[in-house]
Amino acid sequence: MHKVFIVGGAGQVARCLARLLVERGHAPHSLHRHPEQAEELGRLGATPVLGNLLALDAHSLALLMAGSDVVVFAAGAGGQGGPEMTCAIDGSGLELAVAAARQAGIARFLLVSAFPESFRNRAMPDTFENYMSVKKLADVHLAGSDLEWVILRPGTLLDTPGTGQVRAGLAIPYGDVPRDDVAATLCALIERPEVRRVIIELTQGTTPVSDAVQRFATA
Repeated sequence: MHKVFIVGGAGQVARCLARLLVERGHAPHSLHRHPEQAEELGRLGATPVLGNLLALDAHSLALLMAGSDVVVFAAGAGGQGGPEMTCAIDGSGLELAVAAARQAGIARFLLVSAFPESFRNRAMPDTFENYMSVKKLADVHLAGSDLEWVILRPGTLLDTPGTGQVRAGLAIPYGDVPRDDVAATLCALIERPEVRRVIIELTQGTTPVSDAVQRFATA
């Protein structure tokens, strides 16, 4: 059984992950910003943890994380609040969580990042380039740390039900992926601590999630 601290615990992928973790006997602790989010997280079986990345310092966040086996960073501004909020949550927030994990003595750290080619075939606002730059710098920051990290880069997220089958690799063609399958991949990675220090791109595919993750364990 793993105690999993989920930063951005009220997000859609994070809620799916919490539900899966509970089903598999793990103990998710979900950091959420708004008090009213606690009830839903509790119904999923997660332990709600009230906290705001914009207000916490590394020491305070480390205290909230204390005793966890793994941190999952699934927080993101989601395009809300403009470039400043993206920098604060997706960028500085990640750096804060890395520092807090190190202070709390938590070696294992999973980051939900962004596929490099995301939305490149669509007309996107100027702020999107800032988003992609911030996400890449966050990847660089985590990869340069001494943590046992995994960076997961899913393609365009879908609300359709998951299939339990994915394509995962160091570099794969761009595509879509249901949020359910992203959460299932995160759960499988949590259960495979031997998978570490690797960047994994993820889309829909034909390989069962457990087999896709196992390949990185034996690589």
